[in-house]
Amino acid sequence: MSKRSNEPFLWLLFSAGGSVSALLMPVHLFLFAIAFPLGWLDPPSDETLLALIRPPLVRVYLFVFCFLSLFHGAHRFRFTLYDGLQIKHLNEIINVLCYGGAVLGTVTAAYLLWRIP
Repeated sequence: MSKRSNEPFLWLLFSAGGSVSALLMPVHLFLFAIAFPLGWLDPPSDETLLALIRPPLVRVYLFVFCFLSLFHGAHRFRFTLYDGLQIKHLNEIINVLCYGGAVLGTVTAAYLLWRIP
């Protein structure tokens, strides 16, 4: 019996991560990388940001946003290495580094979101 591939699941994460990142990342980047630093909008205080992050639904949103974005980036980087640099012979190492980095980033995001008082 042949071994089942995990490729459909990884492509699902890639697609979902790309959609979520395309819709939500520009808003986050605009606010926190452009509008607040340049003074176009008044930046929220630390207490206000903590109050926004405290509800469980917001934490779930941030976790899913980080999770899907990291796996989208890992999958895109993996295939950039495969197709762009033609290093398919390093398949195992590339998979471990790409998806391992995404898992590590996801676990770190979960840990940081969990510790918020």
